Parts: sequence; C-alpha cells; structure tokens
Amino acid sequence: MAQKIVTIYTDDLTGEESTEAATHQIVIDGVAYEVDLGPDSYDKLMEAVSPFLKAGRRVRGSRGKPSPSHQAGGKKDTAAIRAWAKEAGYEVSNRGRVPGEVREAYAKAH
Repeated sequence: MAQKIVTIYTDDLTGEESTEAATHQIVIDGVAYEVDLGPDSYDKLMEAVSPFLKAGRRVRGSRGKPSPSHQAGGKKDTAAIRAWAKEAGYEVSNRGRVPGEVREAYAKAH
C-alpha cells in the first residue's frame, strides 16, 4: 500500500493556504512564540513592531533572553570595559559591577 502525505502551509493570521508561509519566532518577556505567516501578514507584523524594534537594542543569545555572558561586554570582557571606560572619562571602580550605561556605551563604541 502506498501513502501520500500532503503538507499544507497556512497563514496563522488569515487562515489562508500559502506556499510562501514561513515560521517566525517572537520573544516577549522571555516567552517565545512561533507564528506561520505569508508575506502579506509578515509585512503587517513588521509594520506593527517596527517602532519598537527601532527604539530597542538587539540582544544575542538563545530565545532572545540575554545571559550575563551575552550582555554588552559579558563577564569575560569586564577588564577591557573598565579600561575603556576610564580612558573615555567614565568613573568606574576597580571591583564590583560595571554600570549598565557604561556597558552600553562600550558596546556602541565597539
């Protein structure tokens, strides 16, 4: 007996079949969502979130949730960040946590 398996891709927003539908991941507050969208629905999504993406910072890491080693500079670069910050005129201590604004400035400069 032969079997034939047919996969039908549908746009999760419109419910319409689409050969161009693709899966996209959205992460909000550390919770990942997947949605299958055709090109028109994807354009609508990007139009809706565009102002937030432009105002935000890109985060590297799994599931969009940054780990300390993936944040601007990470733990292993703390000495380099401190040295750069002192040269750039920031006041940073020789020990303890490097302020977020200094890490962000370092990330933008590099």
